[in-house]
Amino acid sequence: MENELIAWLRERLPAHPRLRVGPGDDAAVLRLARHDDCVMTVDLLTDHVDFELAEVDPRRVGRKALAVNLSDLAAMAARPLAAVIAVALPRTGGMALAKALCEGMIPLAEEYDLAIAGGDTNSWDGPLAISITLLGQTTPQGPLLRSGARPGDRIVVTGSFGGSILRHQFDFDPRVEEALAIHQRYGLHAGIDVSDGLSIDLARLCRESRCGAVLDASTIPIADDARRLAEELADGSTPLDHALGDGEDFELILAVPPDEAERMLAERPVEVPLSVVGRFTEEPGLWIVDATGRHELTPSGWEHEFE
Repeated sequence: MENELIAWLRERLPAHPRLRVGPGDDAAVLRLARHDDCVMTVDLLTDHVDFELAEVDPRRVGRKALAVNLSDLAAMAARPLAAVIAVALPRTGGMALAKALCEGMIPLAEEYDLAIAGGDTNSWDGPLAISITLLGQTTPQGPLLRSGARPGDRIVVTGSFGGSILRHQFDFDPRVEEALAIHQRYGLHAGIDVSDGLSIDLARLCRESRCGAVLDASTIPIADDARRLAEELADGSTPLDHALGDGEDFELILAVPPDEAERMLAERPVEVPLSVVGRFTEEPGLWIVDATGRHELTPSGWEHEFE
């Protein structure tokens, strides 16, 4: 079965000029730029944690598995180069599942000029697990890190937040091109993608930058799905709660000097909406300002728990 899958992949995967040796050998051989730094990222997605395979088209699962990795490259303002993919397949239905996952990835790989270089397959009696490792290439501006935010920098975000569980978690567009365009044009200090929640990922950026942040509740772009989810749940949660903590928005948080942020919003360099939602502070911690005043904000979002 594994040999049959490899043969199918070699026929189905599109040729790529960056790929000298692809699936079929012990390792891939890539043509890489000689002088630029290489960015590497890996994500592991599993059934019953990151998706419910019984409830969703596996092609959407495959797309999501690749898209979350592309979002990590966007956070670093790096250009995608190549991917290697490892899957642990259920023994029953594994072949059809593997093909569907691949069919979900290929259009996204082609959209971002990404070479799928190969990977590994395994089968077992457990649920589906997918691990994708991506290679990216830095630009002349260098990688965008979490550690560069400075007090006074504006907190600029792309898109909107909250309610991703309704549809966005599978259908989002990683902000690769937006990150590359903005990083080339403006003097950014730091960045992170919002995979686990706006507030918790902002806290992570602050921790690496050794600073704090104040959010303006009135300026946070709340997704329509966040409002819809709050209404459906009717559990006392608000759309703002979902925007701050739902996760899987895969938007960007950027630390931008005040003058650059002002110019960025005036020029609108990308089609995706950009919003200033607060500022970074010298004092550590997170706060939010709303109609009732300034309050300390406890970060909320997704964290894997284990002992």
